[in-house]
Amino acid sequence: MTLQKLFLTFFGSGLAPKAPGTVGTLASLPFGVAIEYYLGSQTLFMLTFAITIIAIFEINKYEKDTGIHDQQHIVIDETVGIWITLLIATSALQKVTFPYDITTAIVLSFINFRLFDIWKPSTIGKIDRDIPGGLGVMGDDILAGIAGGLLSGVIMLGVDKIYHHFA
Repeated sequence: MTLQKLFLTFFGSGLAPKAPGTVGTLASLPFGVAIEYYLGSQTLFMLTFAITIIAIFEINKYEKDTGIHDQQHIVIDETVGIWITLLIATSALQKVTFPYDITTAIVLSFINFRLFDIWKPSTIGKIDRDIPGGLGVMGDDILAGIAGGLLSGVIMLGVDKIYHHFA
């Protein structure tokens, strides 16, 4: 396996025969959690930013070589998307305190990112359909990550209100 393919498939997770996007997201999530926990949110943000820029160029090269847009086994976009969702959802932890709040943030990040990544409402779908190359492949997942993170944060704030109302 080439270094490019290793990168684009997030260490081969995108080569899963069924649901490669979900498998890639599941493979990326613990890395994001560990990076944020041990190295901080700023490090995860900068790594996400760097991977995004590199991925756009590598996807452009890959698509030029293969002639195929947004091939299913490319899941580096899912990595970036779930890390963005995780960053936003865990930032809500500064405002909430209820049992299992960290676990809730992680689970909601996965569910809500996949929801927006699969559903592709509004601008997310438009980017996926209309923007060619690496920017299109990465762009819809970036927006799905932002939407998933915001929804996760709102849900966590709601759970916190309910918990403290009845506690």
